[in-house]
Amino acid sequence: MTMSTELFFIYDTHCPWSFATTSLVKEIADAYPNITLNLWHSAHYEGDEKVSRKTIDAVEDDANIEFSHEYVKTLNVEKDSTLSANLIGWVSQKVPHLTLELIEAIQKQHFEQGTAFTHESDFQPIIDELKLSPPAKVFKEGKIAKEAEFVLQEIYDFQEYIGTKAIPALLIAHNENLTLLNHNLYLQNPSAIIEAVELELAKN
Repeated sequence: MTMSTELFFIYDTHCPWSFATTSLVKEIADAYPNITLNLWHSAHYEGDEKVSRKTIDAVEDDANIEFSHEYVKTLNVEKDSTLSANLIGWVSQKVPHLTLELIEAIQKQHFEQGTAFTHESDFQPIIDELKLSPPAKVFKEGKIAKEAEFVLQEIYDFQEYIGTKAIPALLIAHNENLTLLNHNLYLQNPSAIIEAVELELAKN
């Protein structure tokens, strides 16, 4: 694998399908430590949309996971991932090697403990653990920070190019070729995606 290989992951921390797909990103990152990771938070949830029980049931069936009782209790509350997008956008610029770890930590706390991540205090345990020092602007409630805005523009341009706005989206770029990986095929066996990636890399 050359340095011209990149992985693109368009997701939302509060999206159950994205949560399930992050394990695939982790598998690829571990197998290919030199791959360039583009981890783009879409800020899809803006406080005006709930996650349905139907979605949760589908993710549990397809990914062979079980959501916690604490999380399921929050299904009647509109989700807002704005502050998560802000923090991840800032980290991806300042300390990019911690981005995937931060995504995993937020998702774990959100989907296991039901943390909303709508206030700065919700992030404090993770900030302390990762030894981060984000600026106050990251936590302005309901306001997208400039780092997250930059990512959103990247996503808009990219989605226009690939012809889909669906999230999560997982793509691999190698040399001049860009391939959309069908993440649904690997949710029950995340390690199997490595073979799919190897096949794509062997094509060019």
